[in-house]
Amino acid sequence: MYFIVVKYQVKPEFTDSFMDRVAEFTQATRAEEGNLWFDWSISVENPNEFVLVEGFRDDEAASAHVNGPHFAKGMETMRPLLVATPNIVSRKVDGEGWDKMGELVID
Repeated sequence: MYFIVVKYQVKPEFTDSFMDRVAEFTQATRAEEGNLWFDWSISVENPNEFVLVEGFRDDEAASAHVNGPHFAKGMETMRPLLVATPNIVSRKVDGEGWDKMGELVID
């Protein structure tokens, strides 16, 4: 599985409309066969920082994602909205999805 976290620094004038502007990209990615999740959040410390957590089933799914037509369109949609190049952590990890946290079990 590929586990990816991306931090986007959005220009303040686009913060309120950012999610609407990336909606088509988000919907297309979530519809990909190998997508496990594609979840956006806003930083609690910086209202202009959007955090994207992504999961893809395998090498083929990750490759299909970045080589799909909606990916290039999504990148071009985001480019003028951003202050800087996004920061990313992208790792291939064992597993097929989220696991339960063993250190904090809720009965």
